[in-house]
Amino acid sequence: MQQIIKAKYIVLENEVLENHYLVVEDGKFKACVDTLPDNSDVIDYGDAYISAGLVDTHIHGYKNADIMDADPEGLQTIANGIVENGVTSWLPTTLTASVEQLDRACQVIGENADKITGAKVQGIFLEGPYFTEKYKGAQNKDYMSDPSIEQLLKWQELANGLIKKIAIAPERNGVKEFIEVAKENGIYVALGHSDATYFQASQAVENGANIFVHTFNGMRGLHHREPGMVGAALNLNDVYAEVIADGFHLHPAVIQLIVKTRGTDETVLITDCMRAGGMPDGRSTLGEFDVIVQDGMARLASDGNLAGSILKMIDGVKNVVNWGIVSLPDALRMASLNPAKSVGIDNVCGKIEAGYAADFIVVTPEADLLATYIDGEAKYLKV
Repeated sequence: MQQIIKAKYIVLENEVLENHYLVVEDGKFKACVDTLPDNSDVIDYGDAYISAGLVDTHIHGYKNADIMDADPEGLQTIANGIVENGVTSWLPTTLTASVEQLDRACQVIGENADKITGAKVQGIFLEGPYFTEKYKGAQNKDYMSDPSIEQLLKWQELANGLIKKIAIAPERNGVKEFIEVAKENGIYVALGHSDATYFQASQAVENGANIFVHTFNGMRGLHHREPGMVGAALNLNDVYAEVIADGFHLHPAVIQLIVKTRGTDETVLITDCMRAGGMPDGRSTLGEFDVIVQDGMARLASDGNLAGSILKMIDGVKNVVNWGIVSLPDALRMASLNPAKSVGIDNVCGKIEAGYAADFIVVTPEADLLATYIDGEAKYLKV
């Protein structure tokens, strides 16, 4: 079955096509052409933009479901819900928790990932437990430890090889060997929730780490005599910097600084969304902690610290455009291609390319979501 979809702009990996037609055949991208094939019916979105579907590589939950519930129905709830935010691929993200809880979460995702419809589970992100108490954020310090290769390999086995990313604090013991084994097993290593010095972060990157987790948040800040984790995130070569563009975690000027230093190719938009995402304001939870959500912010009930976010991916895109930081095509790539590249899944998602699954979105020039397509089928249409 062939479909023809038109919009004023089609955002590709390295260019933006104007007044072209997107040809989808049997659920896959076939081509972008400037002439309408004969006898073709066209879905015309006018002055809109077509982009690859968004890829959220750091998301804990949505619609009152949380990855740590270790519940297949919860996974399905999240996968269905985030389609309405333009997400077509995602990495279910765990929290620092007991070994037994993480065992269960990995096993449930590993056993059910290929059964989940909606946004596609492209892997797992283990956010912890190998962090540092000083910058614990909304993570439970009681479960933090030095990295264990044995544990990681067990989790990867339970997950049927789905773990794509793990975050660690680079000042922990045994980091070099841990990163090497992780890489050998197809797992990308991120750095975060850490009091590491610039040198320690640099060493971890030299050993193979390539992502900084929610940059500026949960890490040693920038100081002119000790650049710290933030200095490393801004200055080292060939790394990706995650950004939560909700207006609460980072001032827009700070996001602009990240983009200026990292470039639009190495800045990754994430949500860090929790179960309270897509729900009304009020009380919620993040892992074992009580959270209060009010006016778009999620804060720990115990101390008022920020606790994840309730950000929708498309709103992160819209924000960085409205704040004048990047163009809409760059913002869309920062939420699709860049996250996919950061964890090595850009061979299956994150861009419009012949042979890839036809996972794409349509947005207005103001970055309002009009439609989300998965395998060429409209899964969300704005009413």
